[in-house]
Amino acid sequence: MLRSVILFPLIVSIGLPLVVHFGGRQHGGISPSVLPRVLDAFSLFFIIGAAYLPTAIASYSLVGEKVEKSLEPLLATPITDGELLLGKSIAAFLPPIGAIYIGAGVFMALINQFTHQTLGYSYFPNWTMGIILLLVAPLSAILSVQASVIISARASDVRSAQLLGGLMMLPFAAIYVASEIGSISLNANNLFIISAIILLFDVILFFISTKTFQREEILTKWT
Repeated sequence: MLRSVILFPLIVSIGLPLVVHFGGRQHGGISPSVLPRVLDAFSLFFIIGAAYLPTAIASYSLVGEKVEKSLEPLLATPITDGELLLGKSIAAFLPPIGAIYIGAGVFMALINQFTHQTLGYSYFPNWTMGIILLLVAPLSAILSVQASVIISARASDVRSAQLLGGLMMLPFAAIYVASEIGSISLNANNLFIISAIILLFDVILFFISTKTFQREEILTKWT
C-alpha cells in the first residue's frame, strides 16, 4: 500500500519532466506551440493517480479486514455504519491525495526549470493545474473510495479488489490519450464539465455504498 502511494507520484513528478527535458533534446526540442498541450496532458497523470491510489488503501481497509475478520471489534463500539464508513473513507483518501499534491509540487517546479528557456516564462502554476488539483483530483479520489466500498462487498480477497478498483483509472487514461492527440482541449470549461460528471457519479456511488456497507451485511455475509 505505502509503496504504491509513494512510488507513483515520485515516478510521475520526476519521470515526466525528465521525458520533456531529454526527449525534447533528442528530437531538436519540443515546439513552444506544442509544449503547453503536452504539459497539460501530463498533468492528467495526477488525476489518474488520484483515481488509482486510494484503491490500494481502501481495498485493504475494507476487504483486508473482511478476510481477516477484524471488523467485528469495531462493530462492538457505539458508532454508526455511516461513521465507520466515513472514517475508513478518510483514511483511504488523505494519504493518496497528500502524495498527489506533493508530487504535483515537484512536477511543476521541475517543468518550470526545464521549459522556461523554451517558453520564456514559467508554465506552472496555471488554471488547468489548479482545477485538476483542487477539484478533479479530489473528486476522482472520492469516486475511487466509493467504488472500493461497493467492490469490497463482493470481492473475496484484497488482490481481486485492487484489480477491480484499478479499472477506475481507465476513463481518465482515455481522456489523457484524447488530450495527447488533440481530440480534447484541457481548458477550464472542459475540466469543469469533467468535474461535474465525476461529482454526479460520486453522489450516485455514495448512496449505493451506504446501502452496501451495512452492519448486518458485514456480520452475515462478510464473515
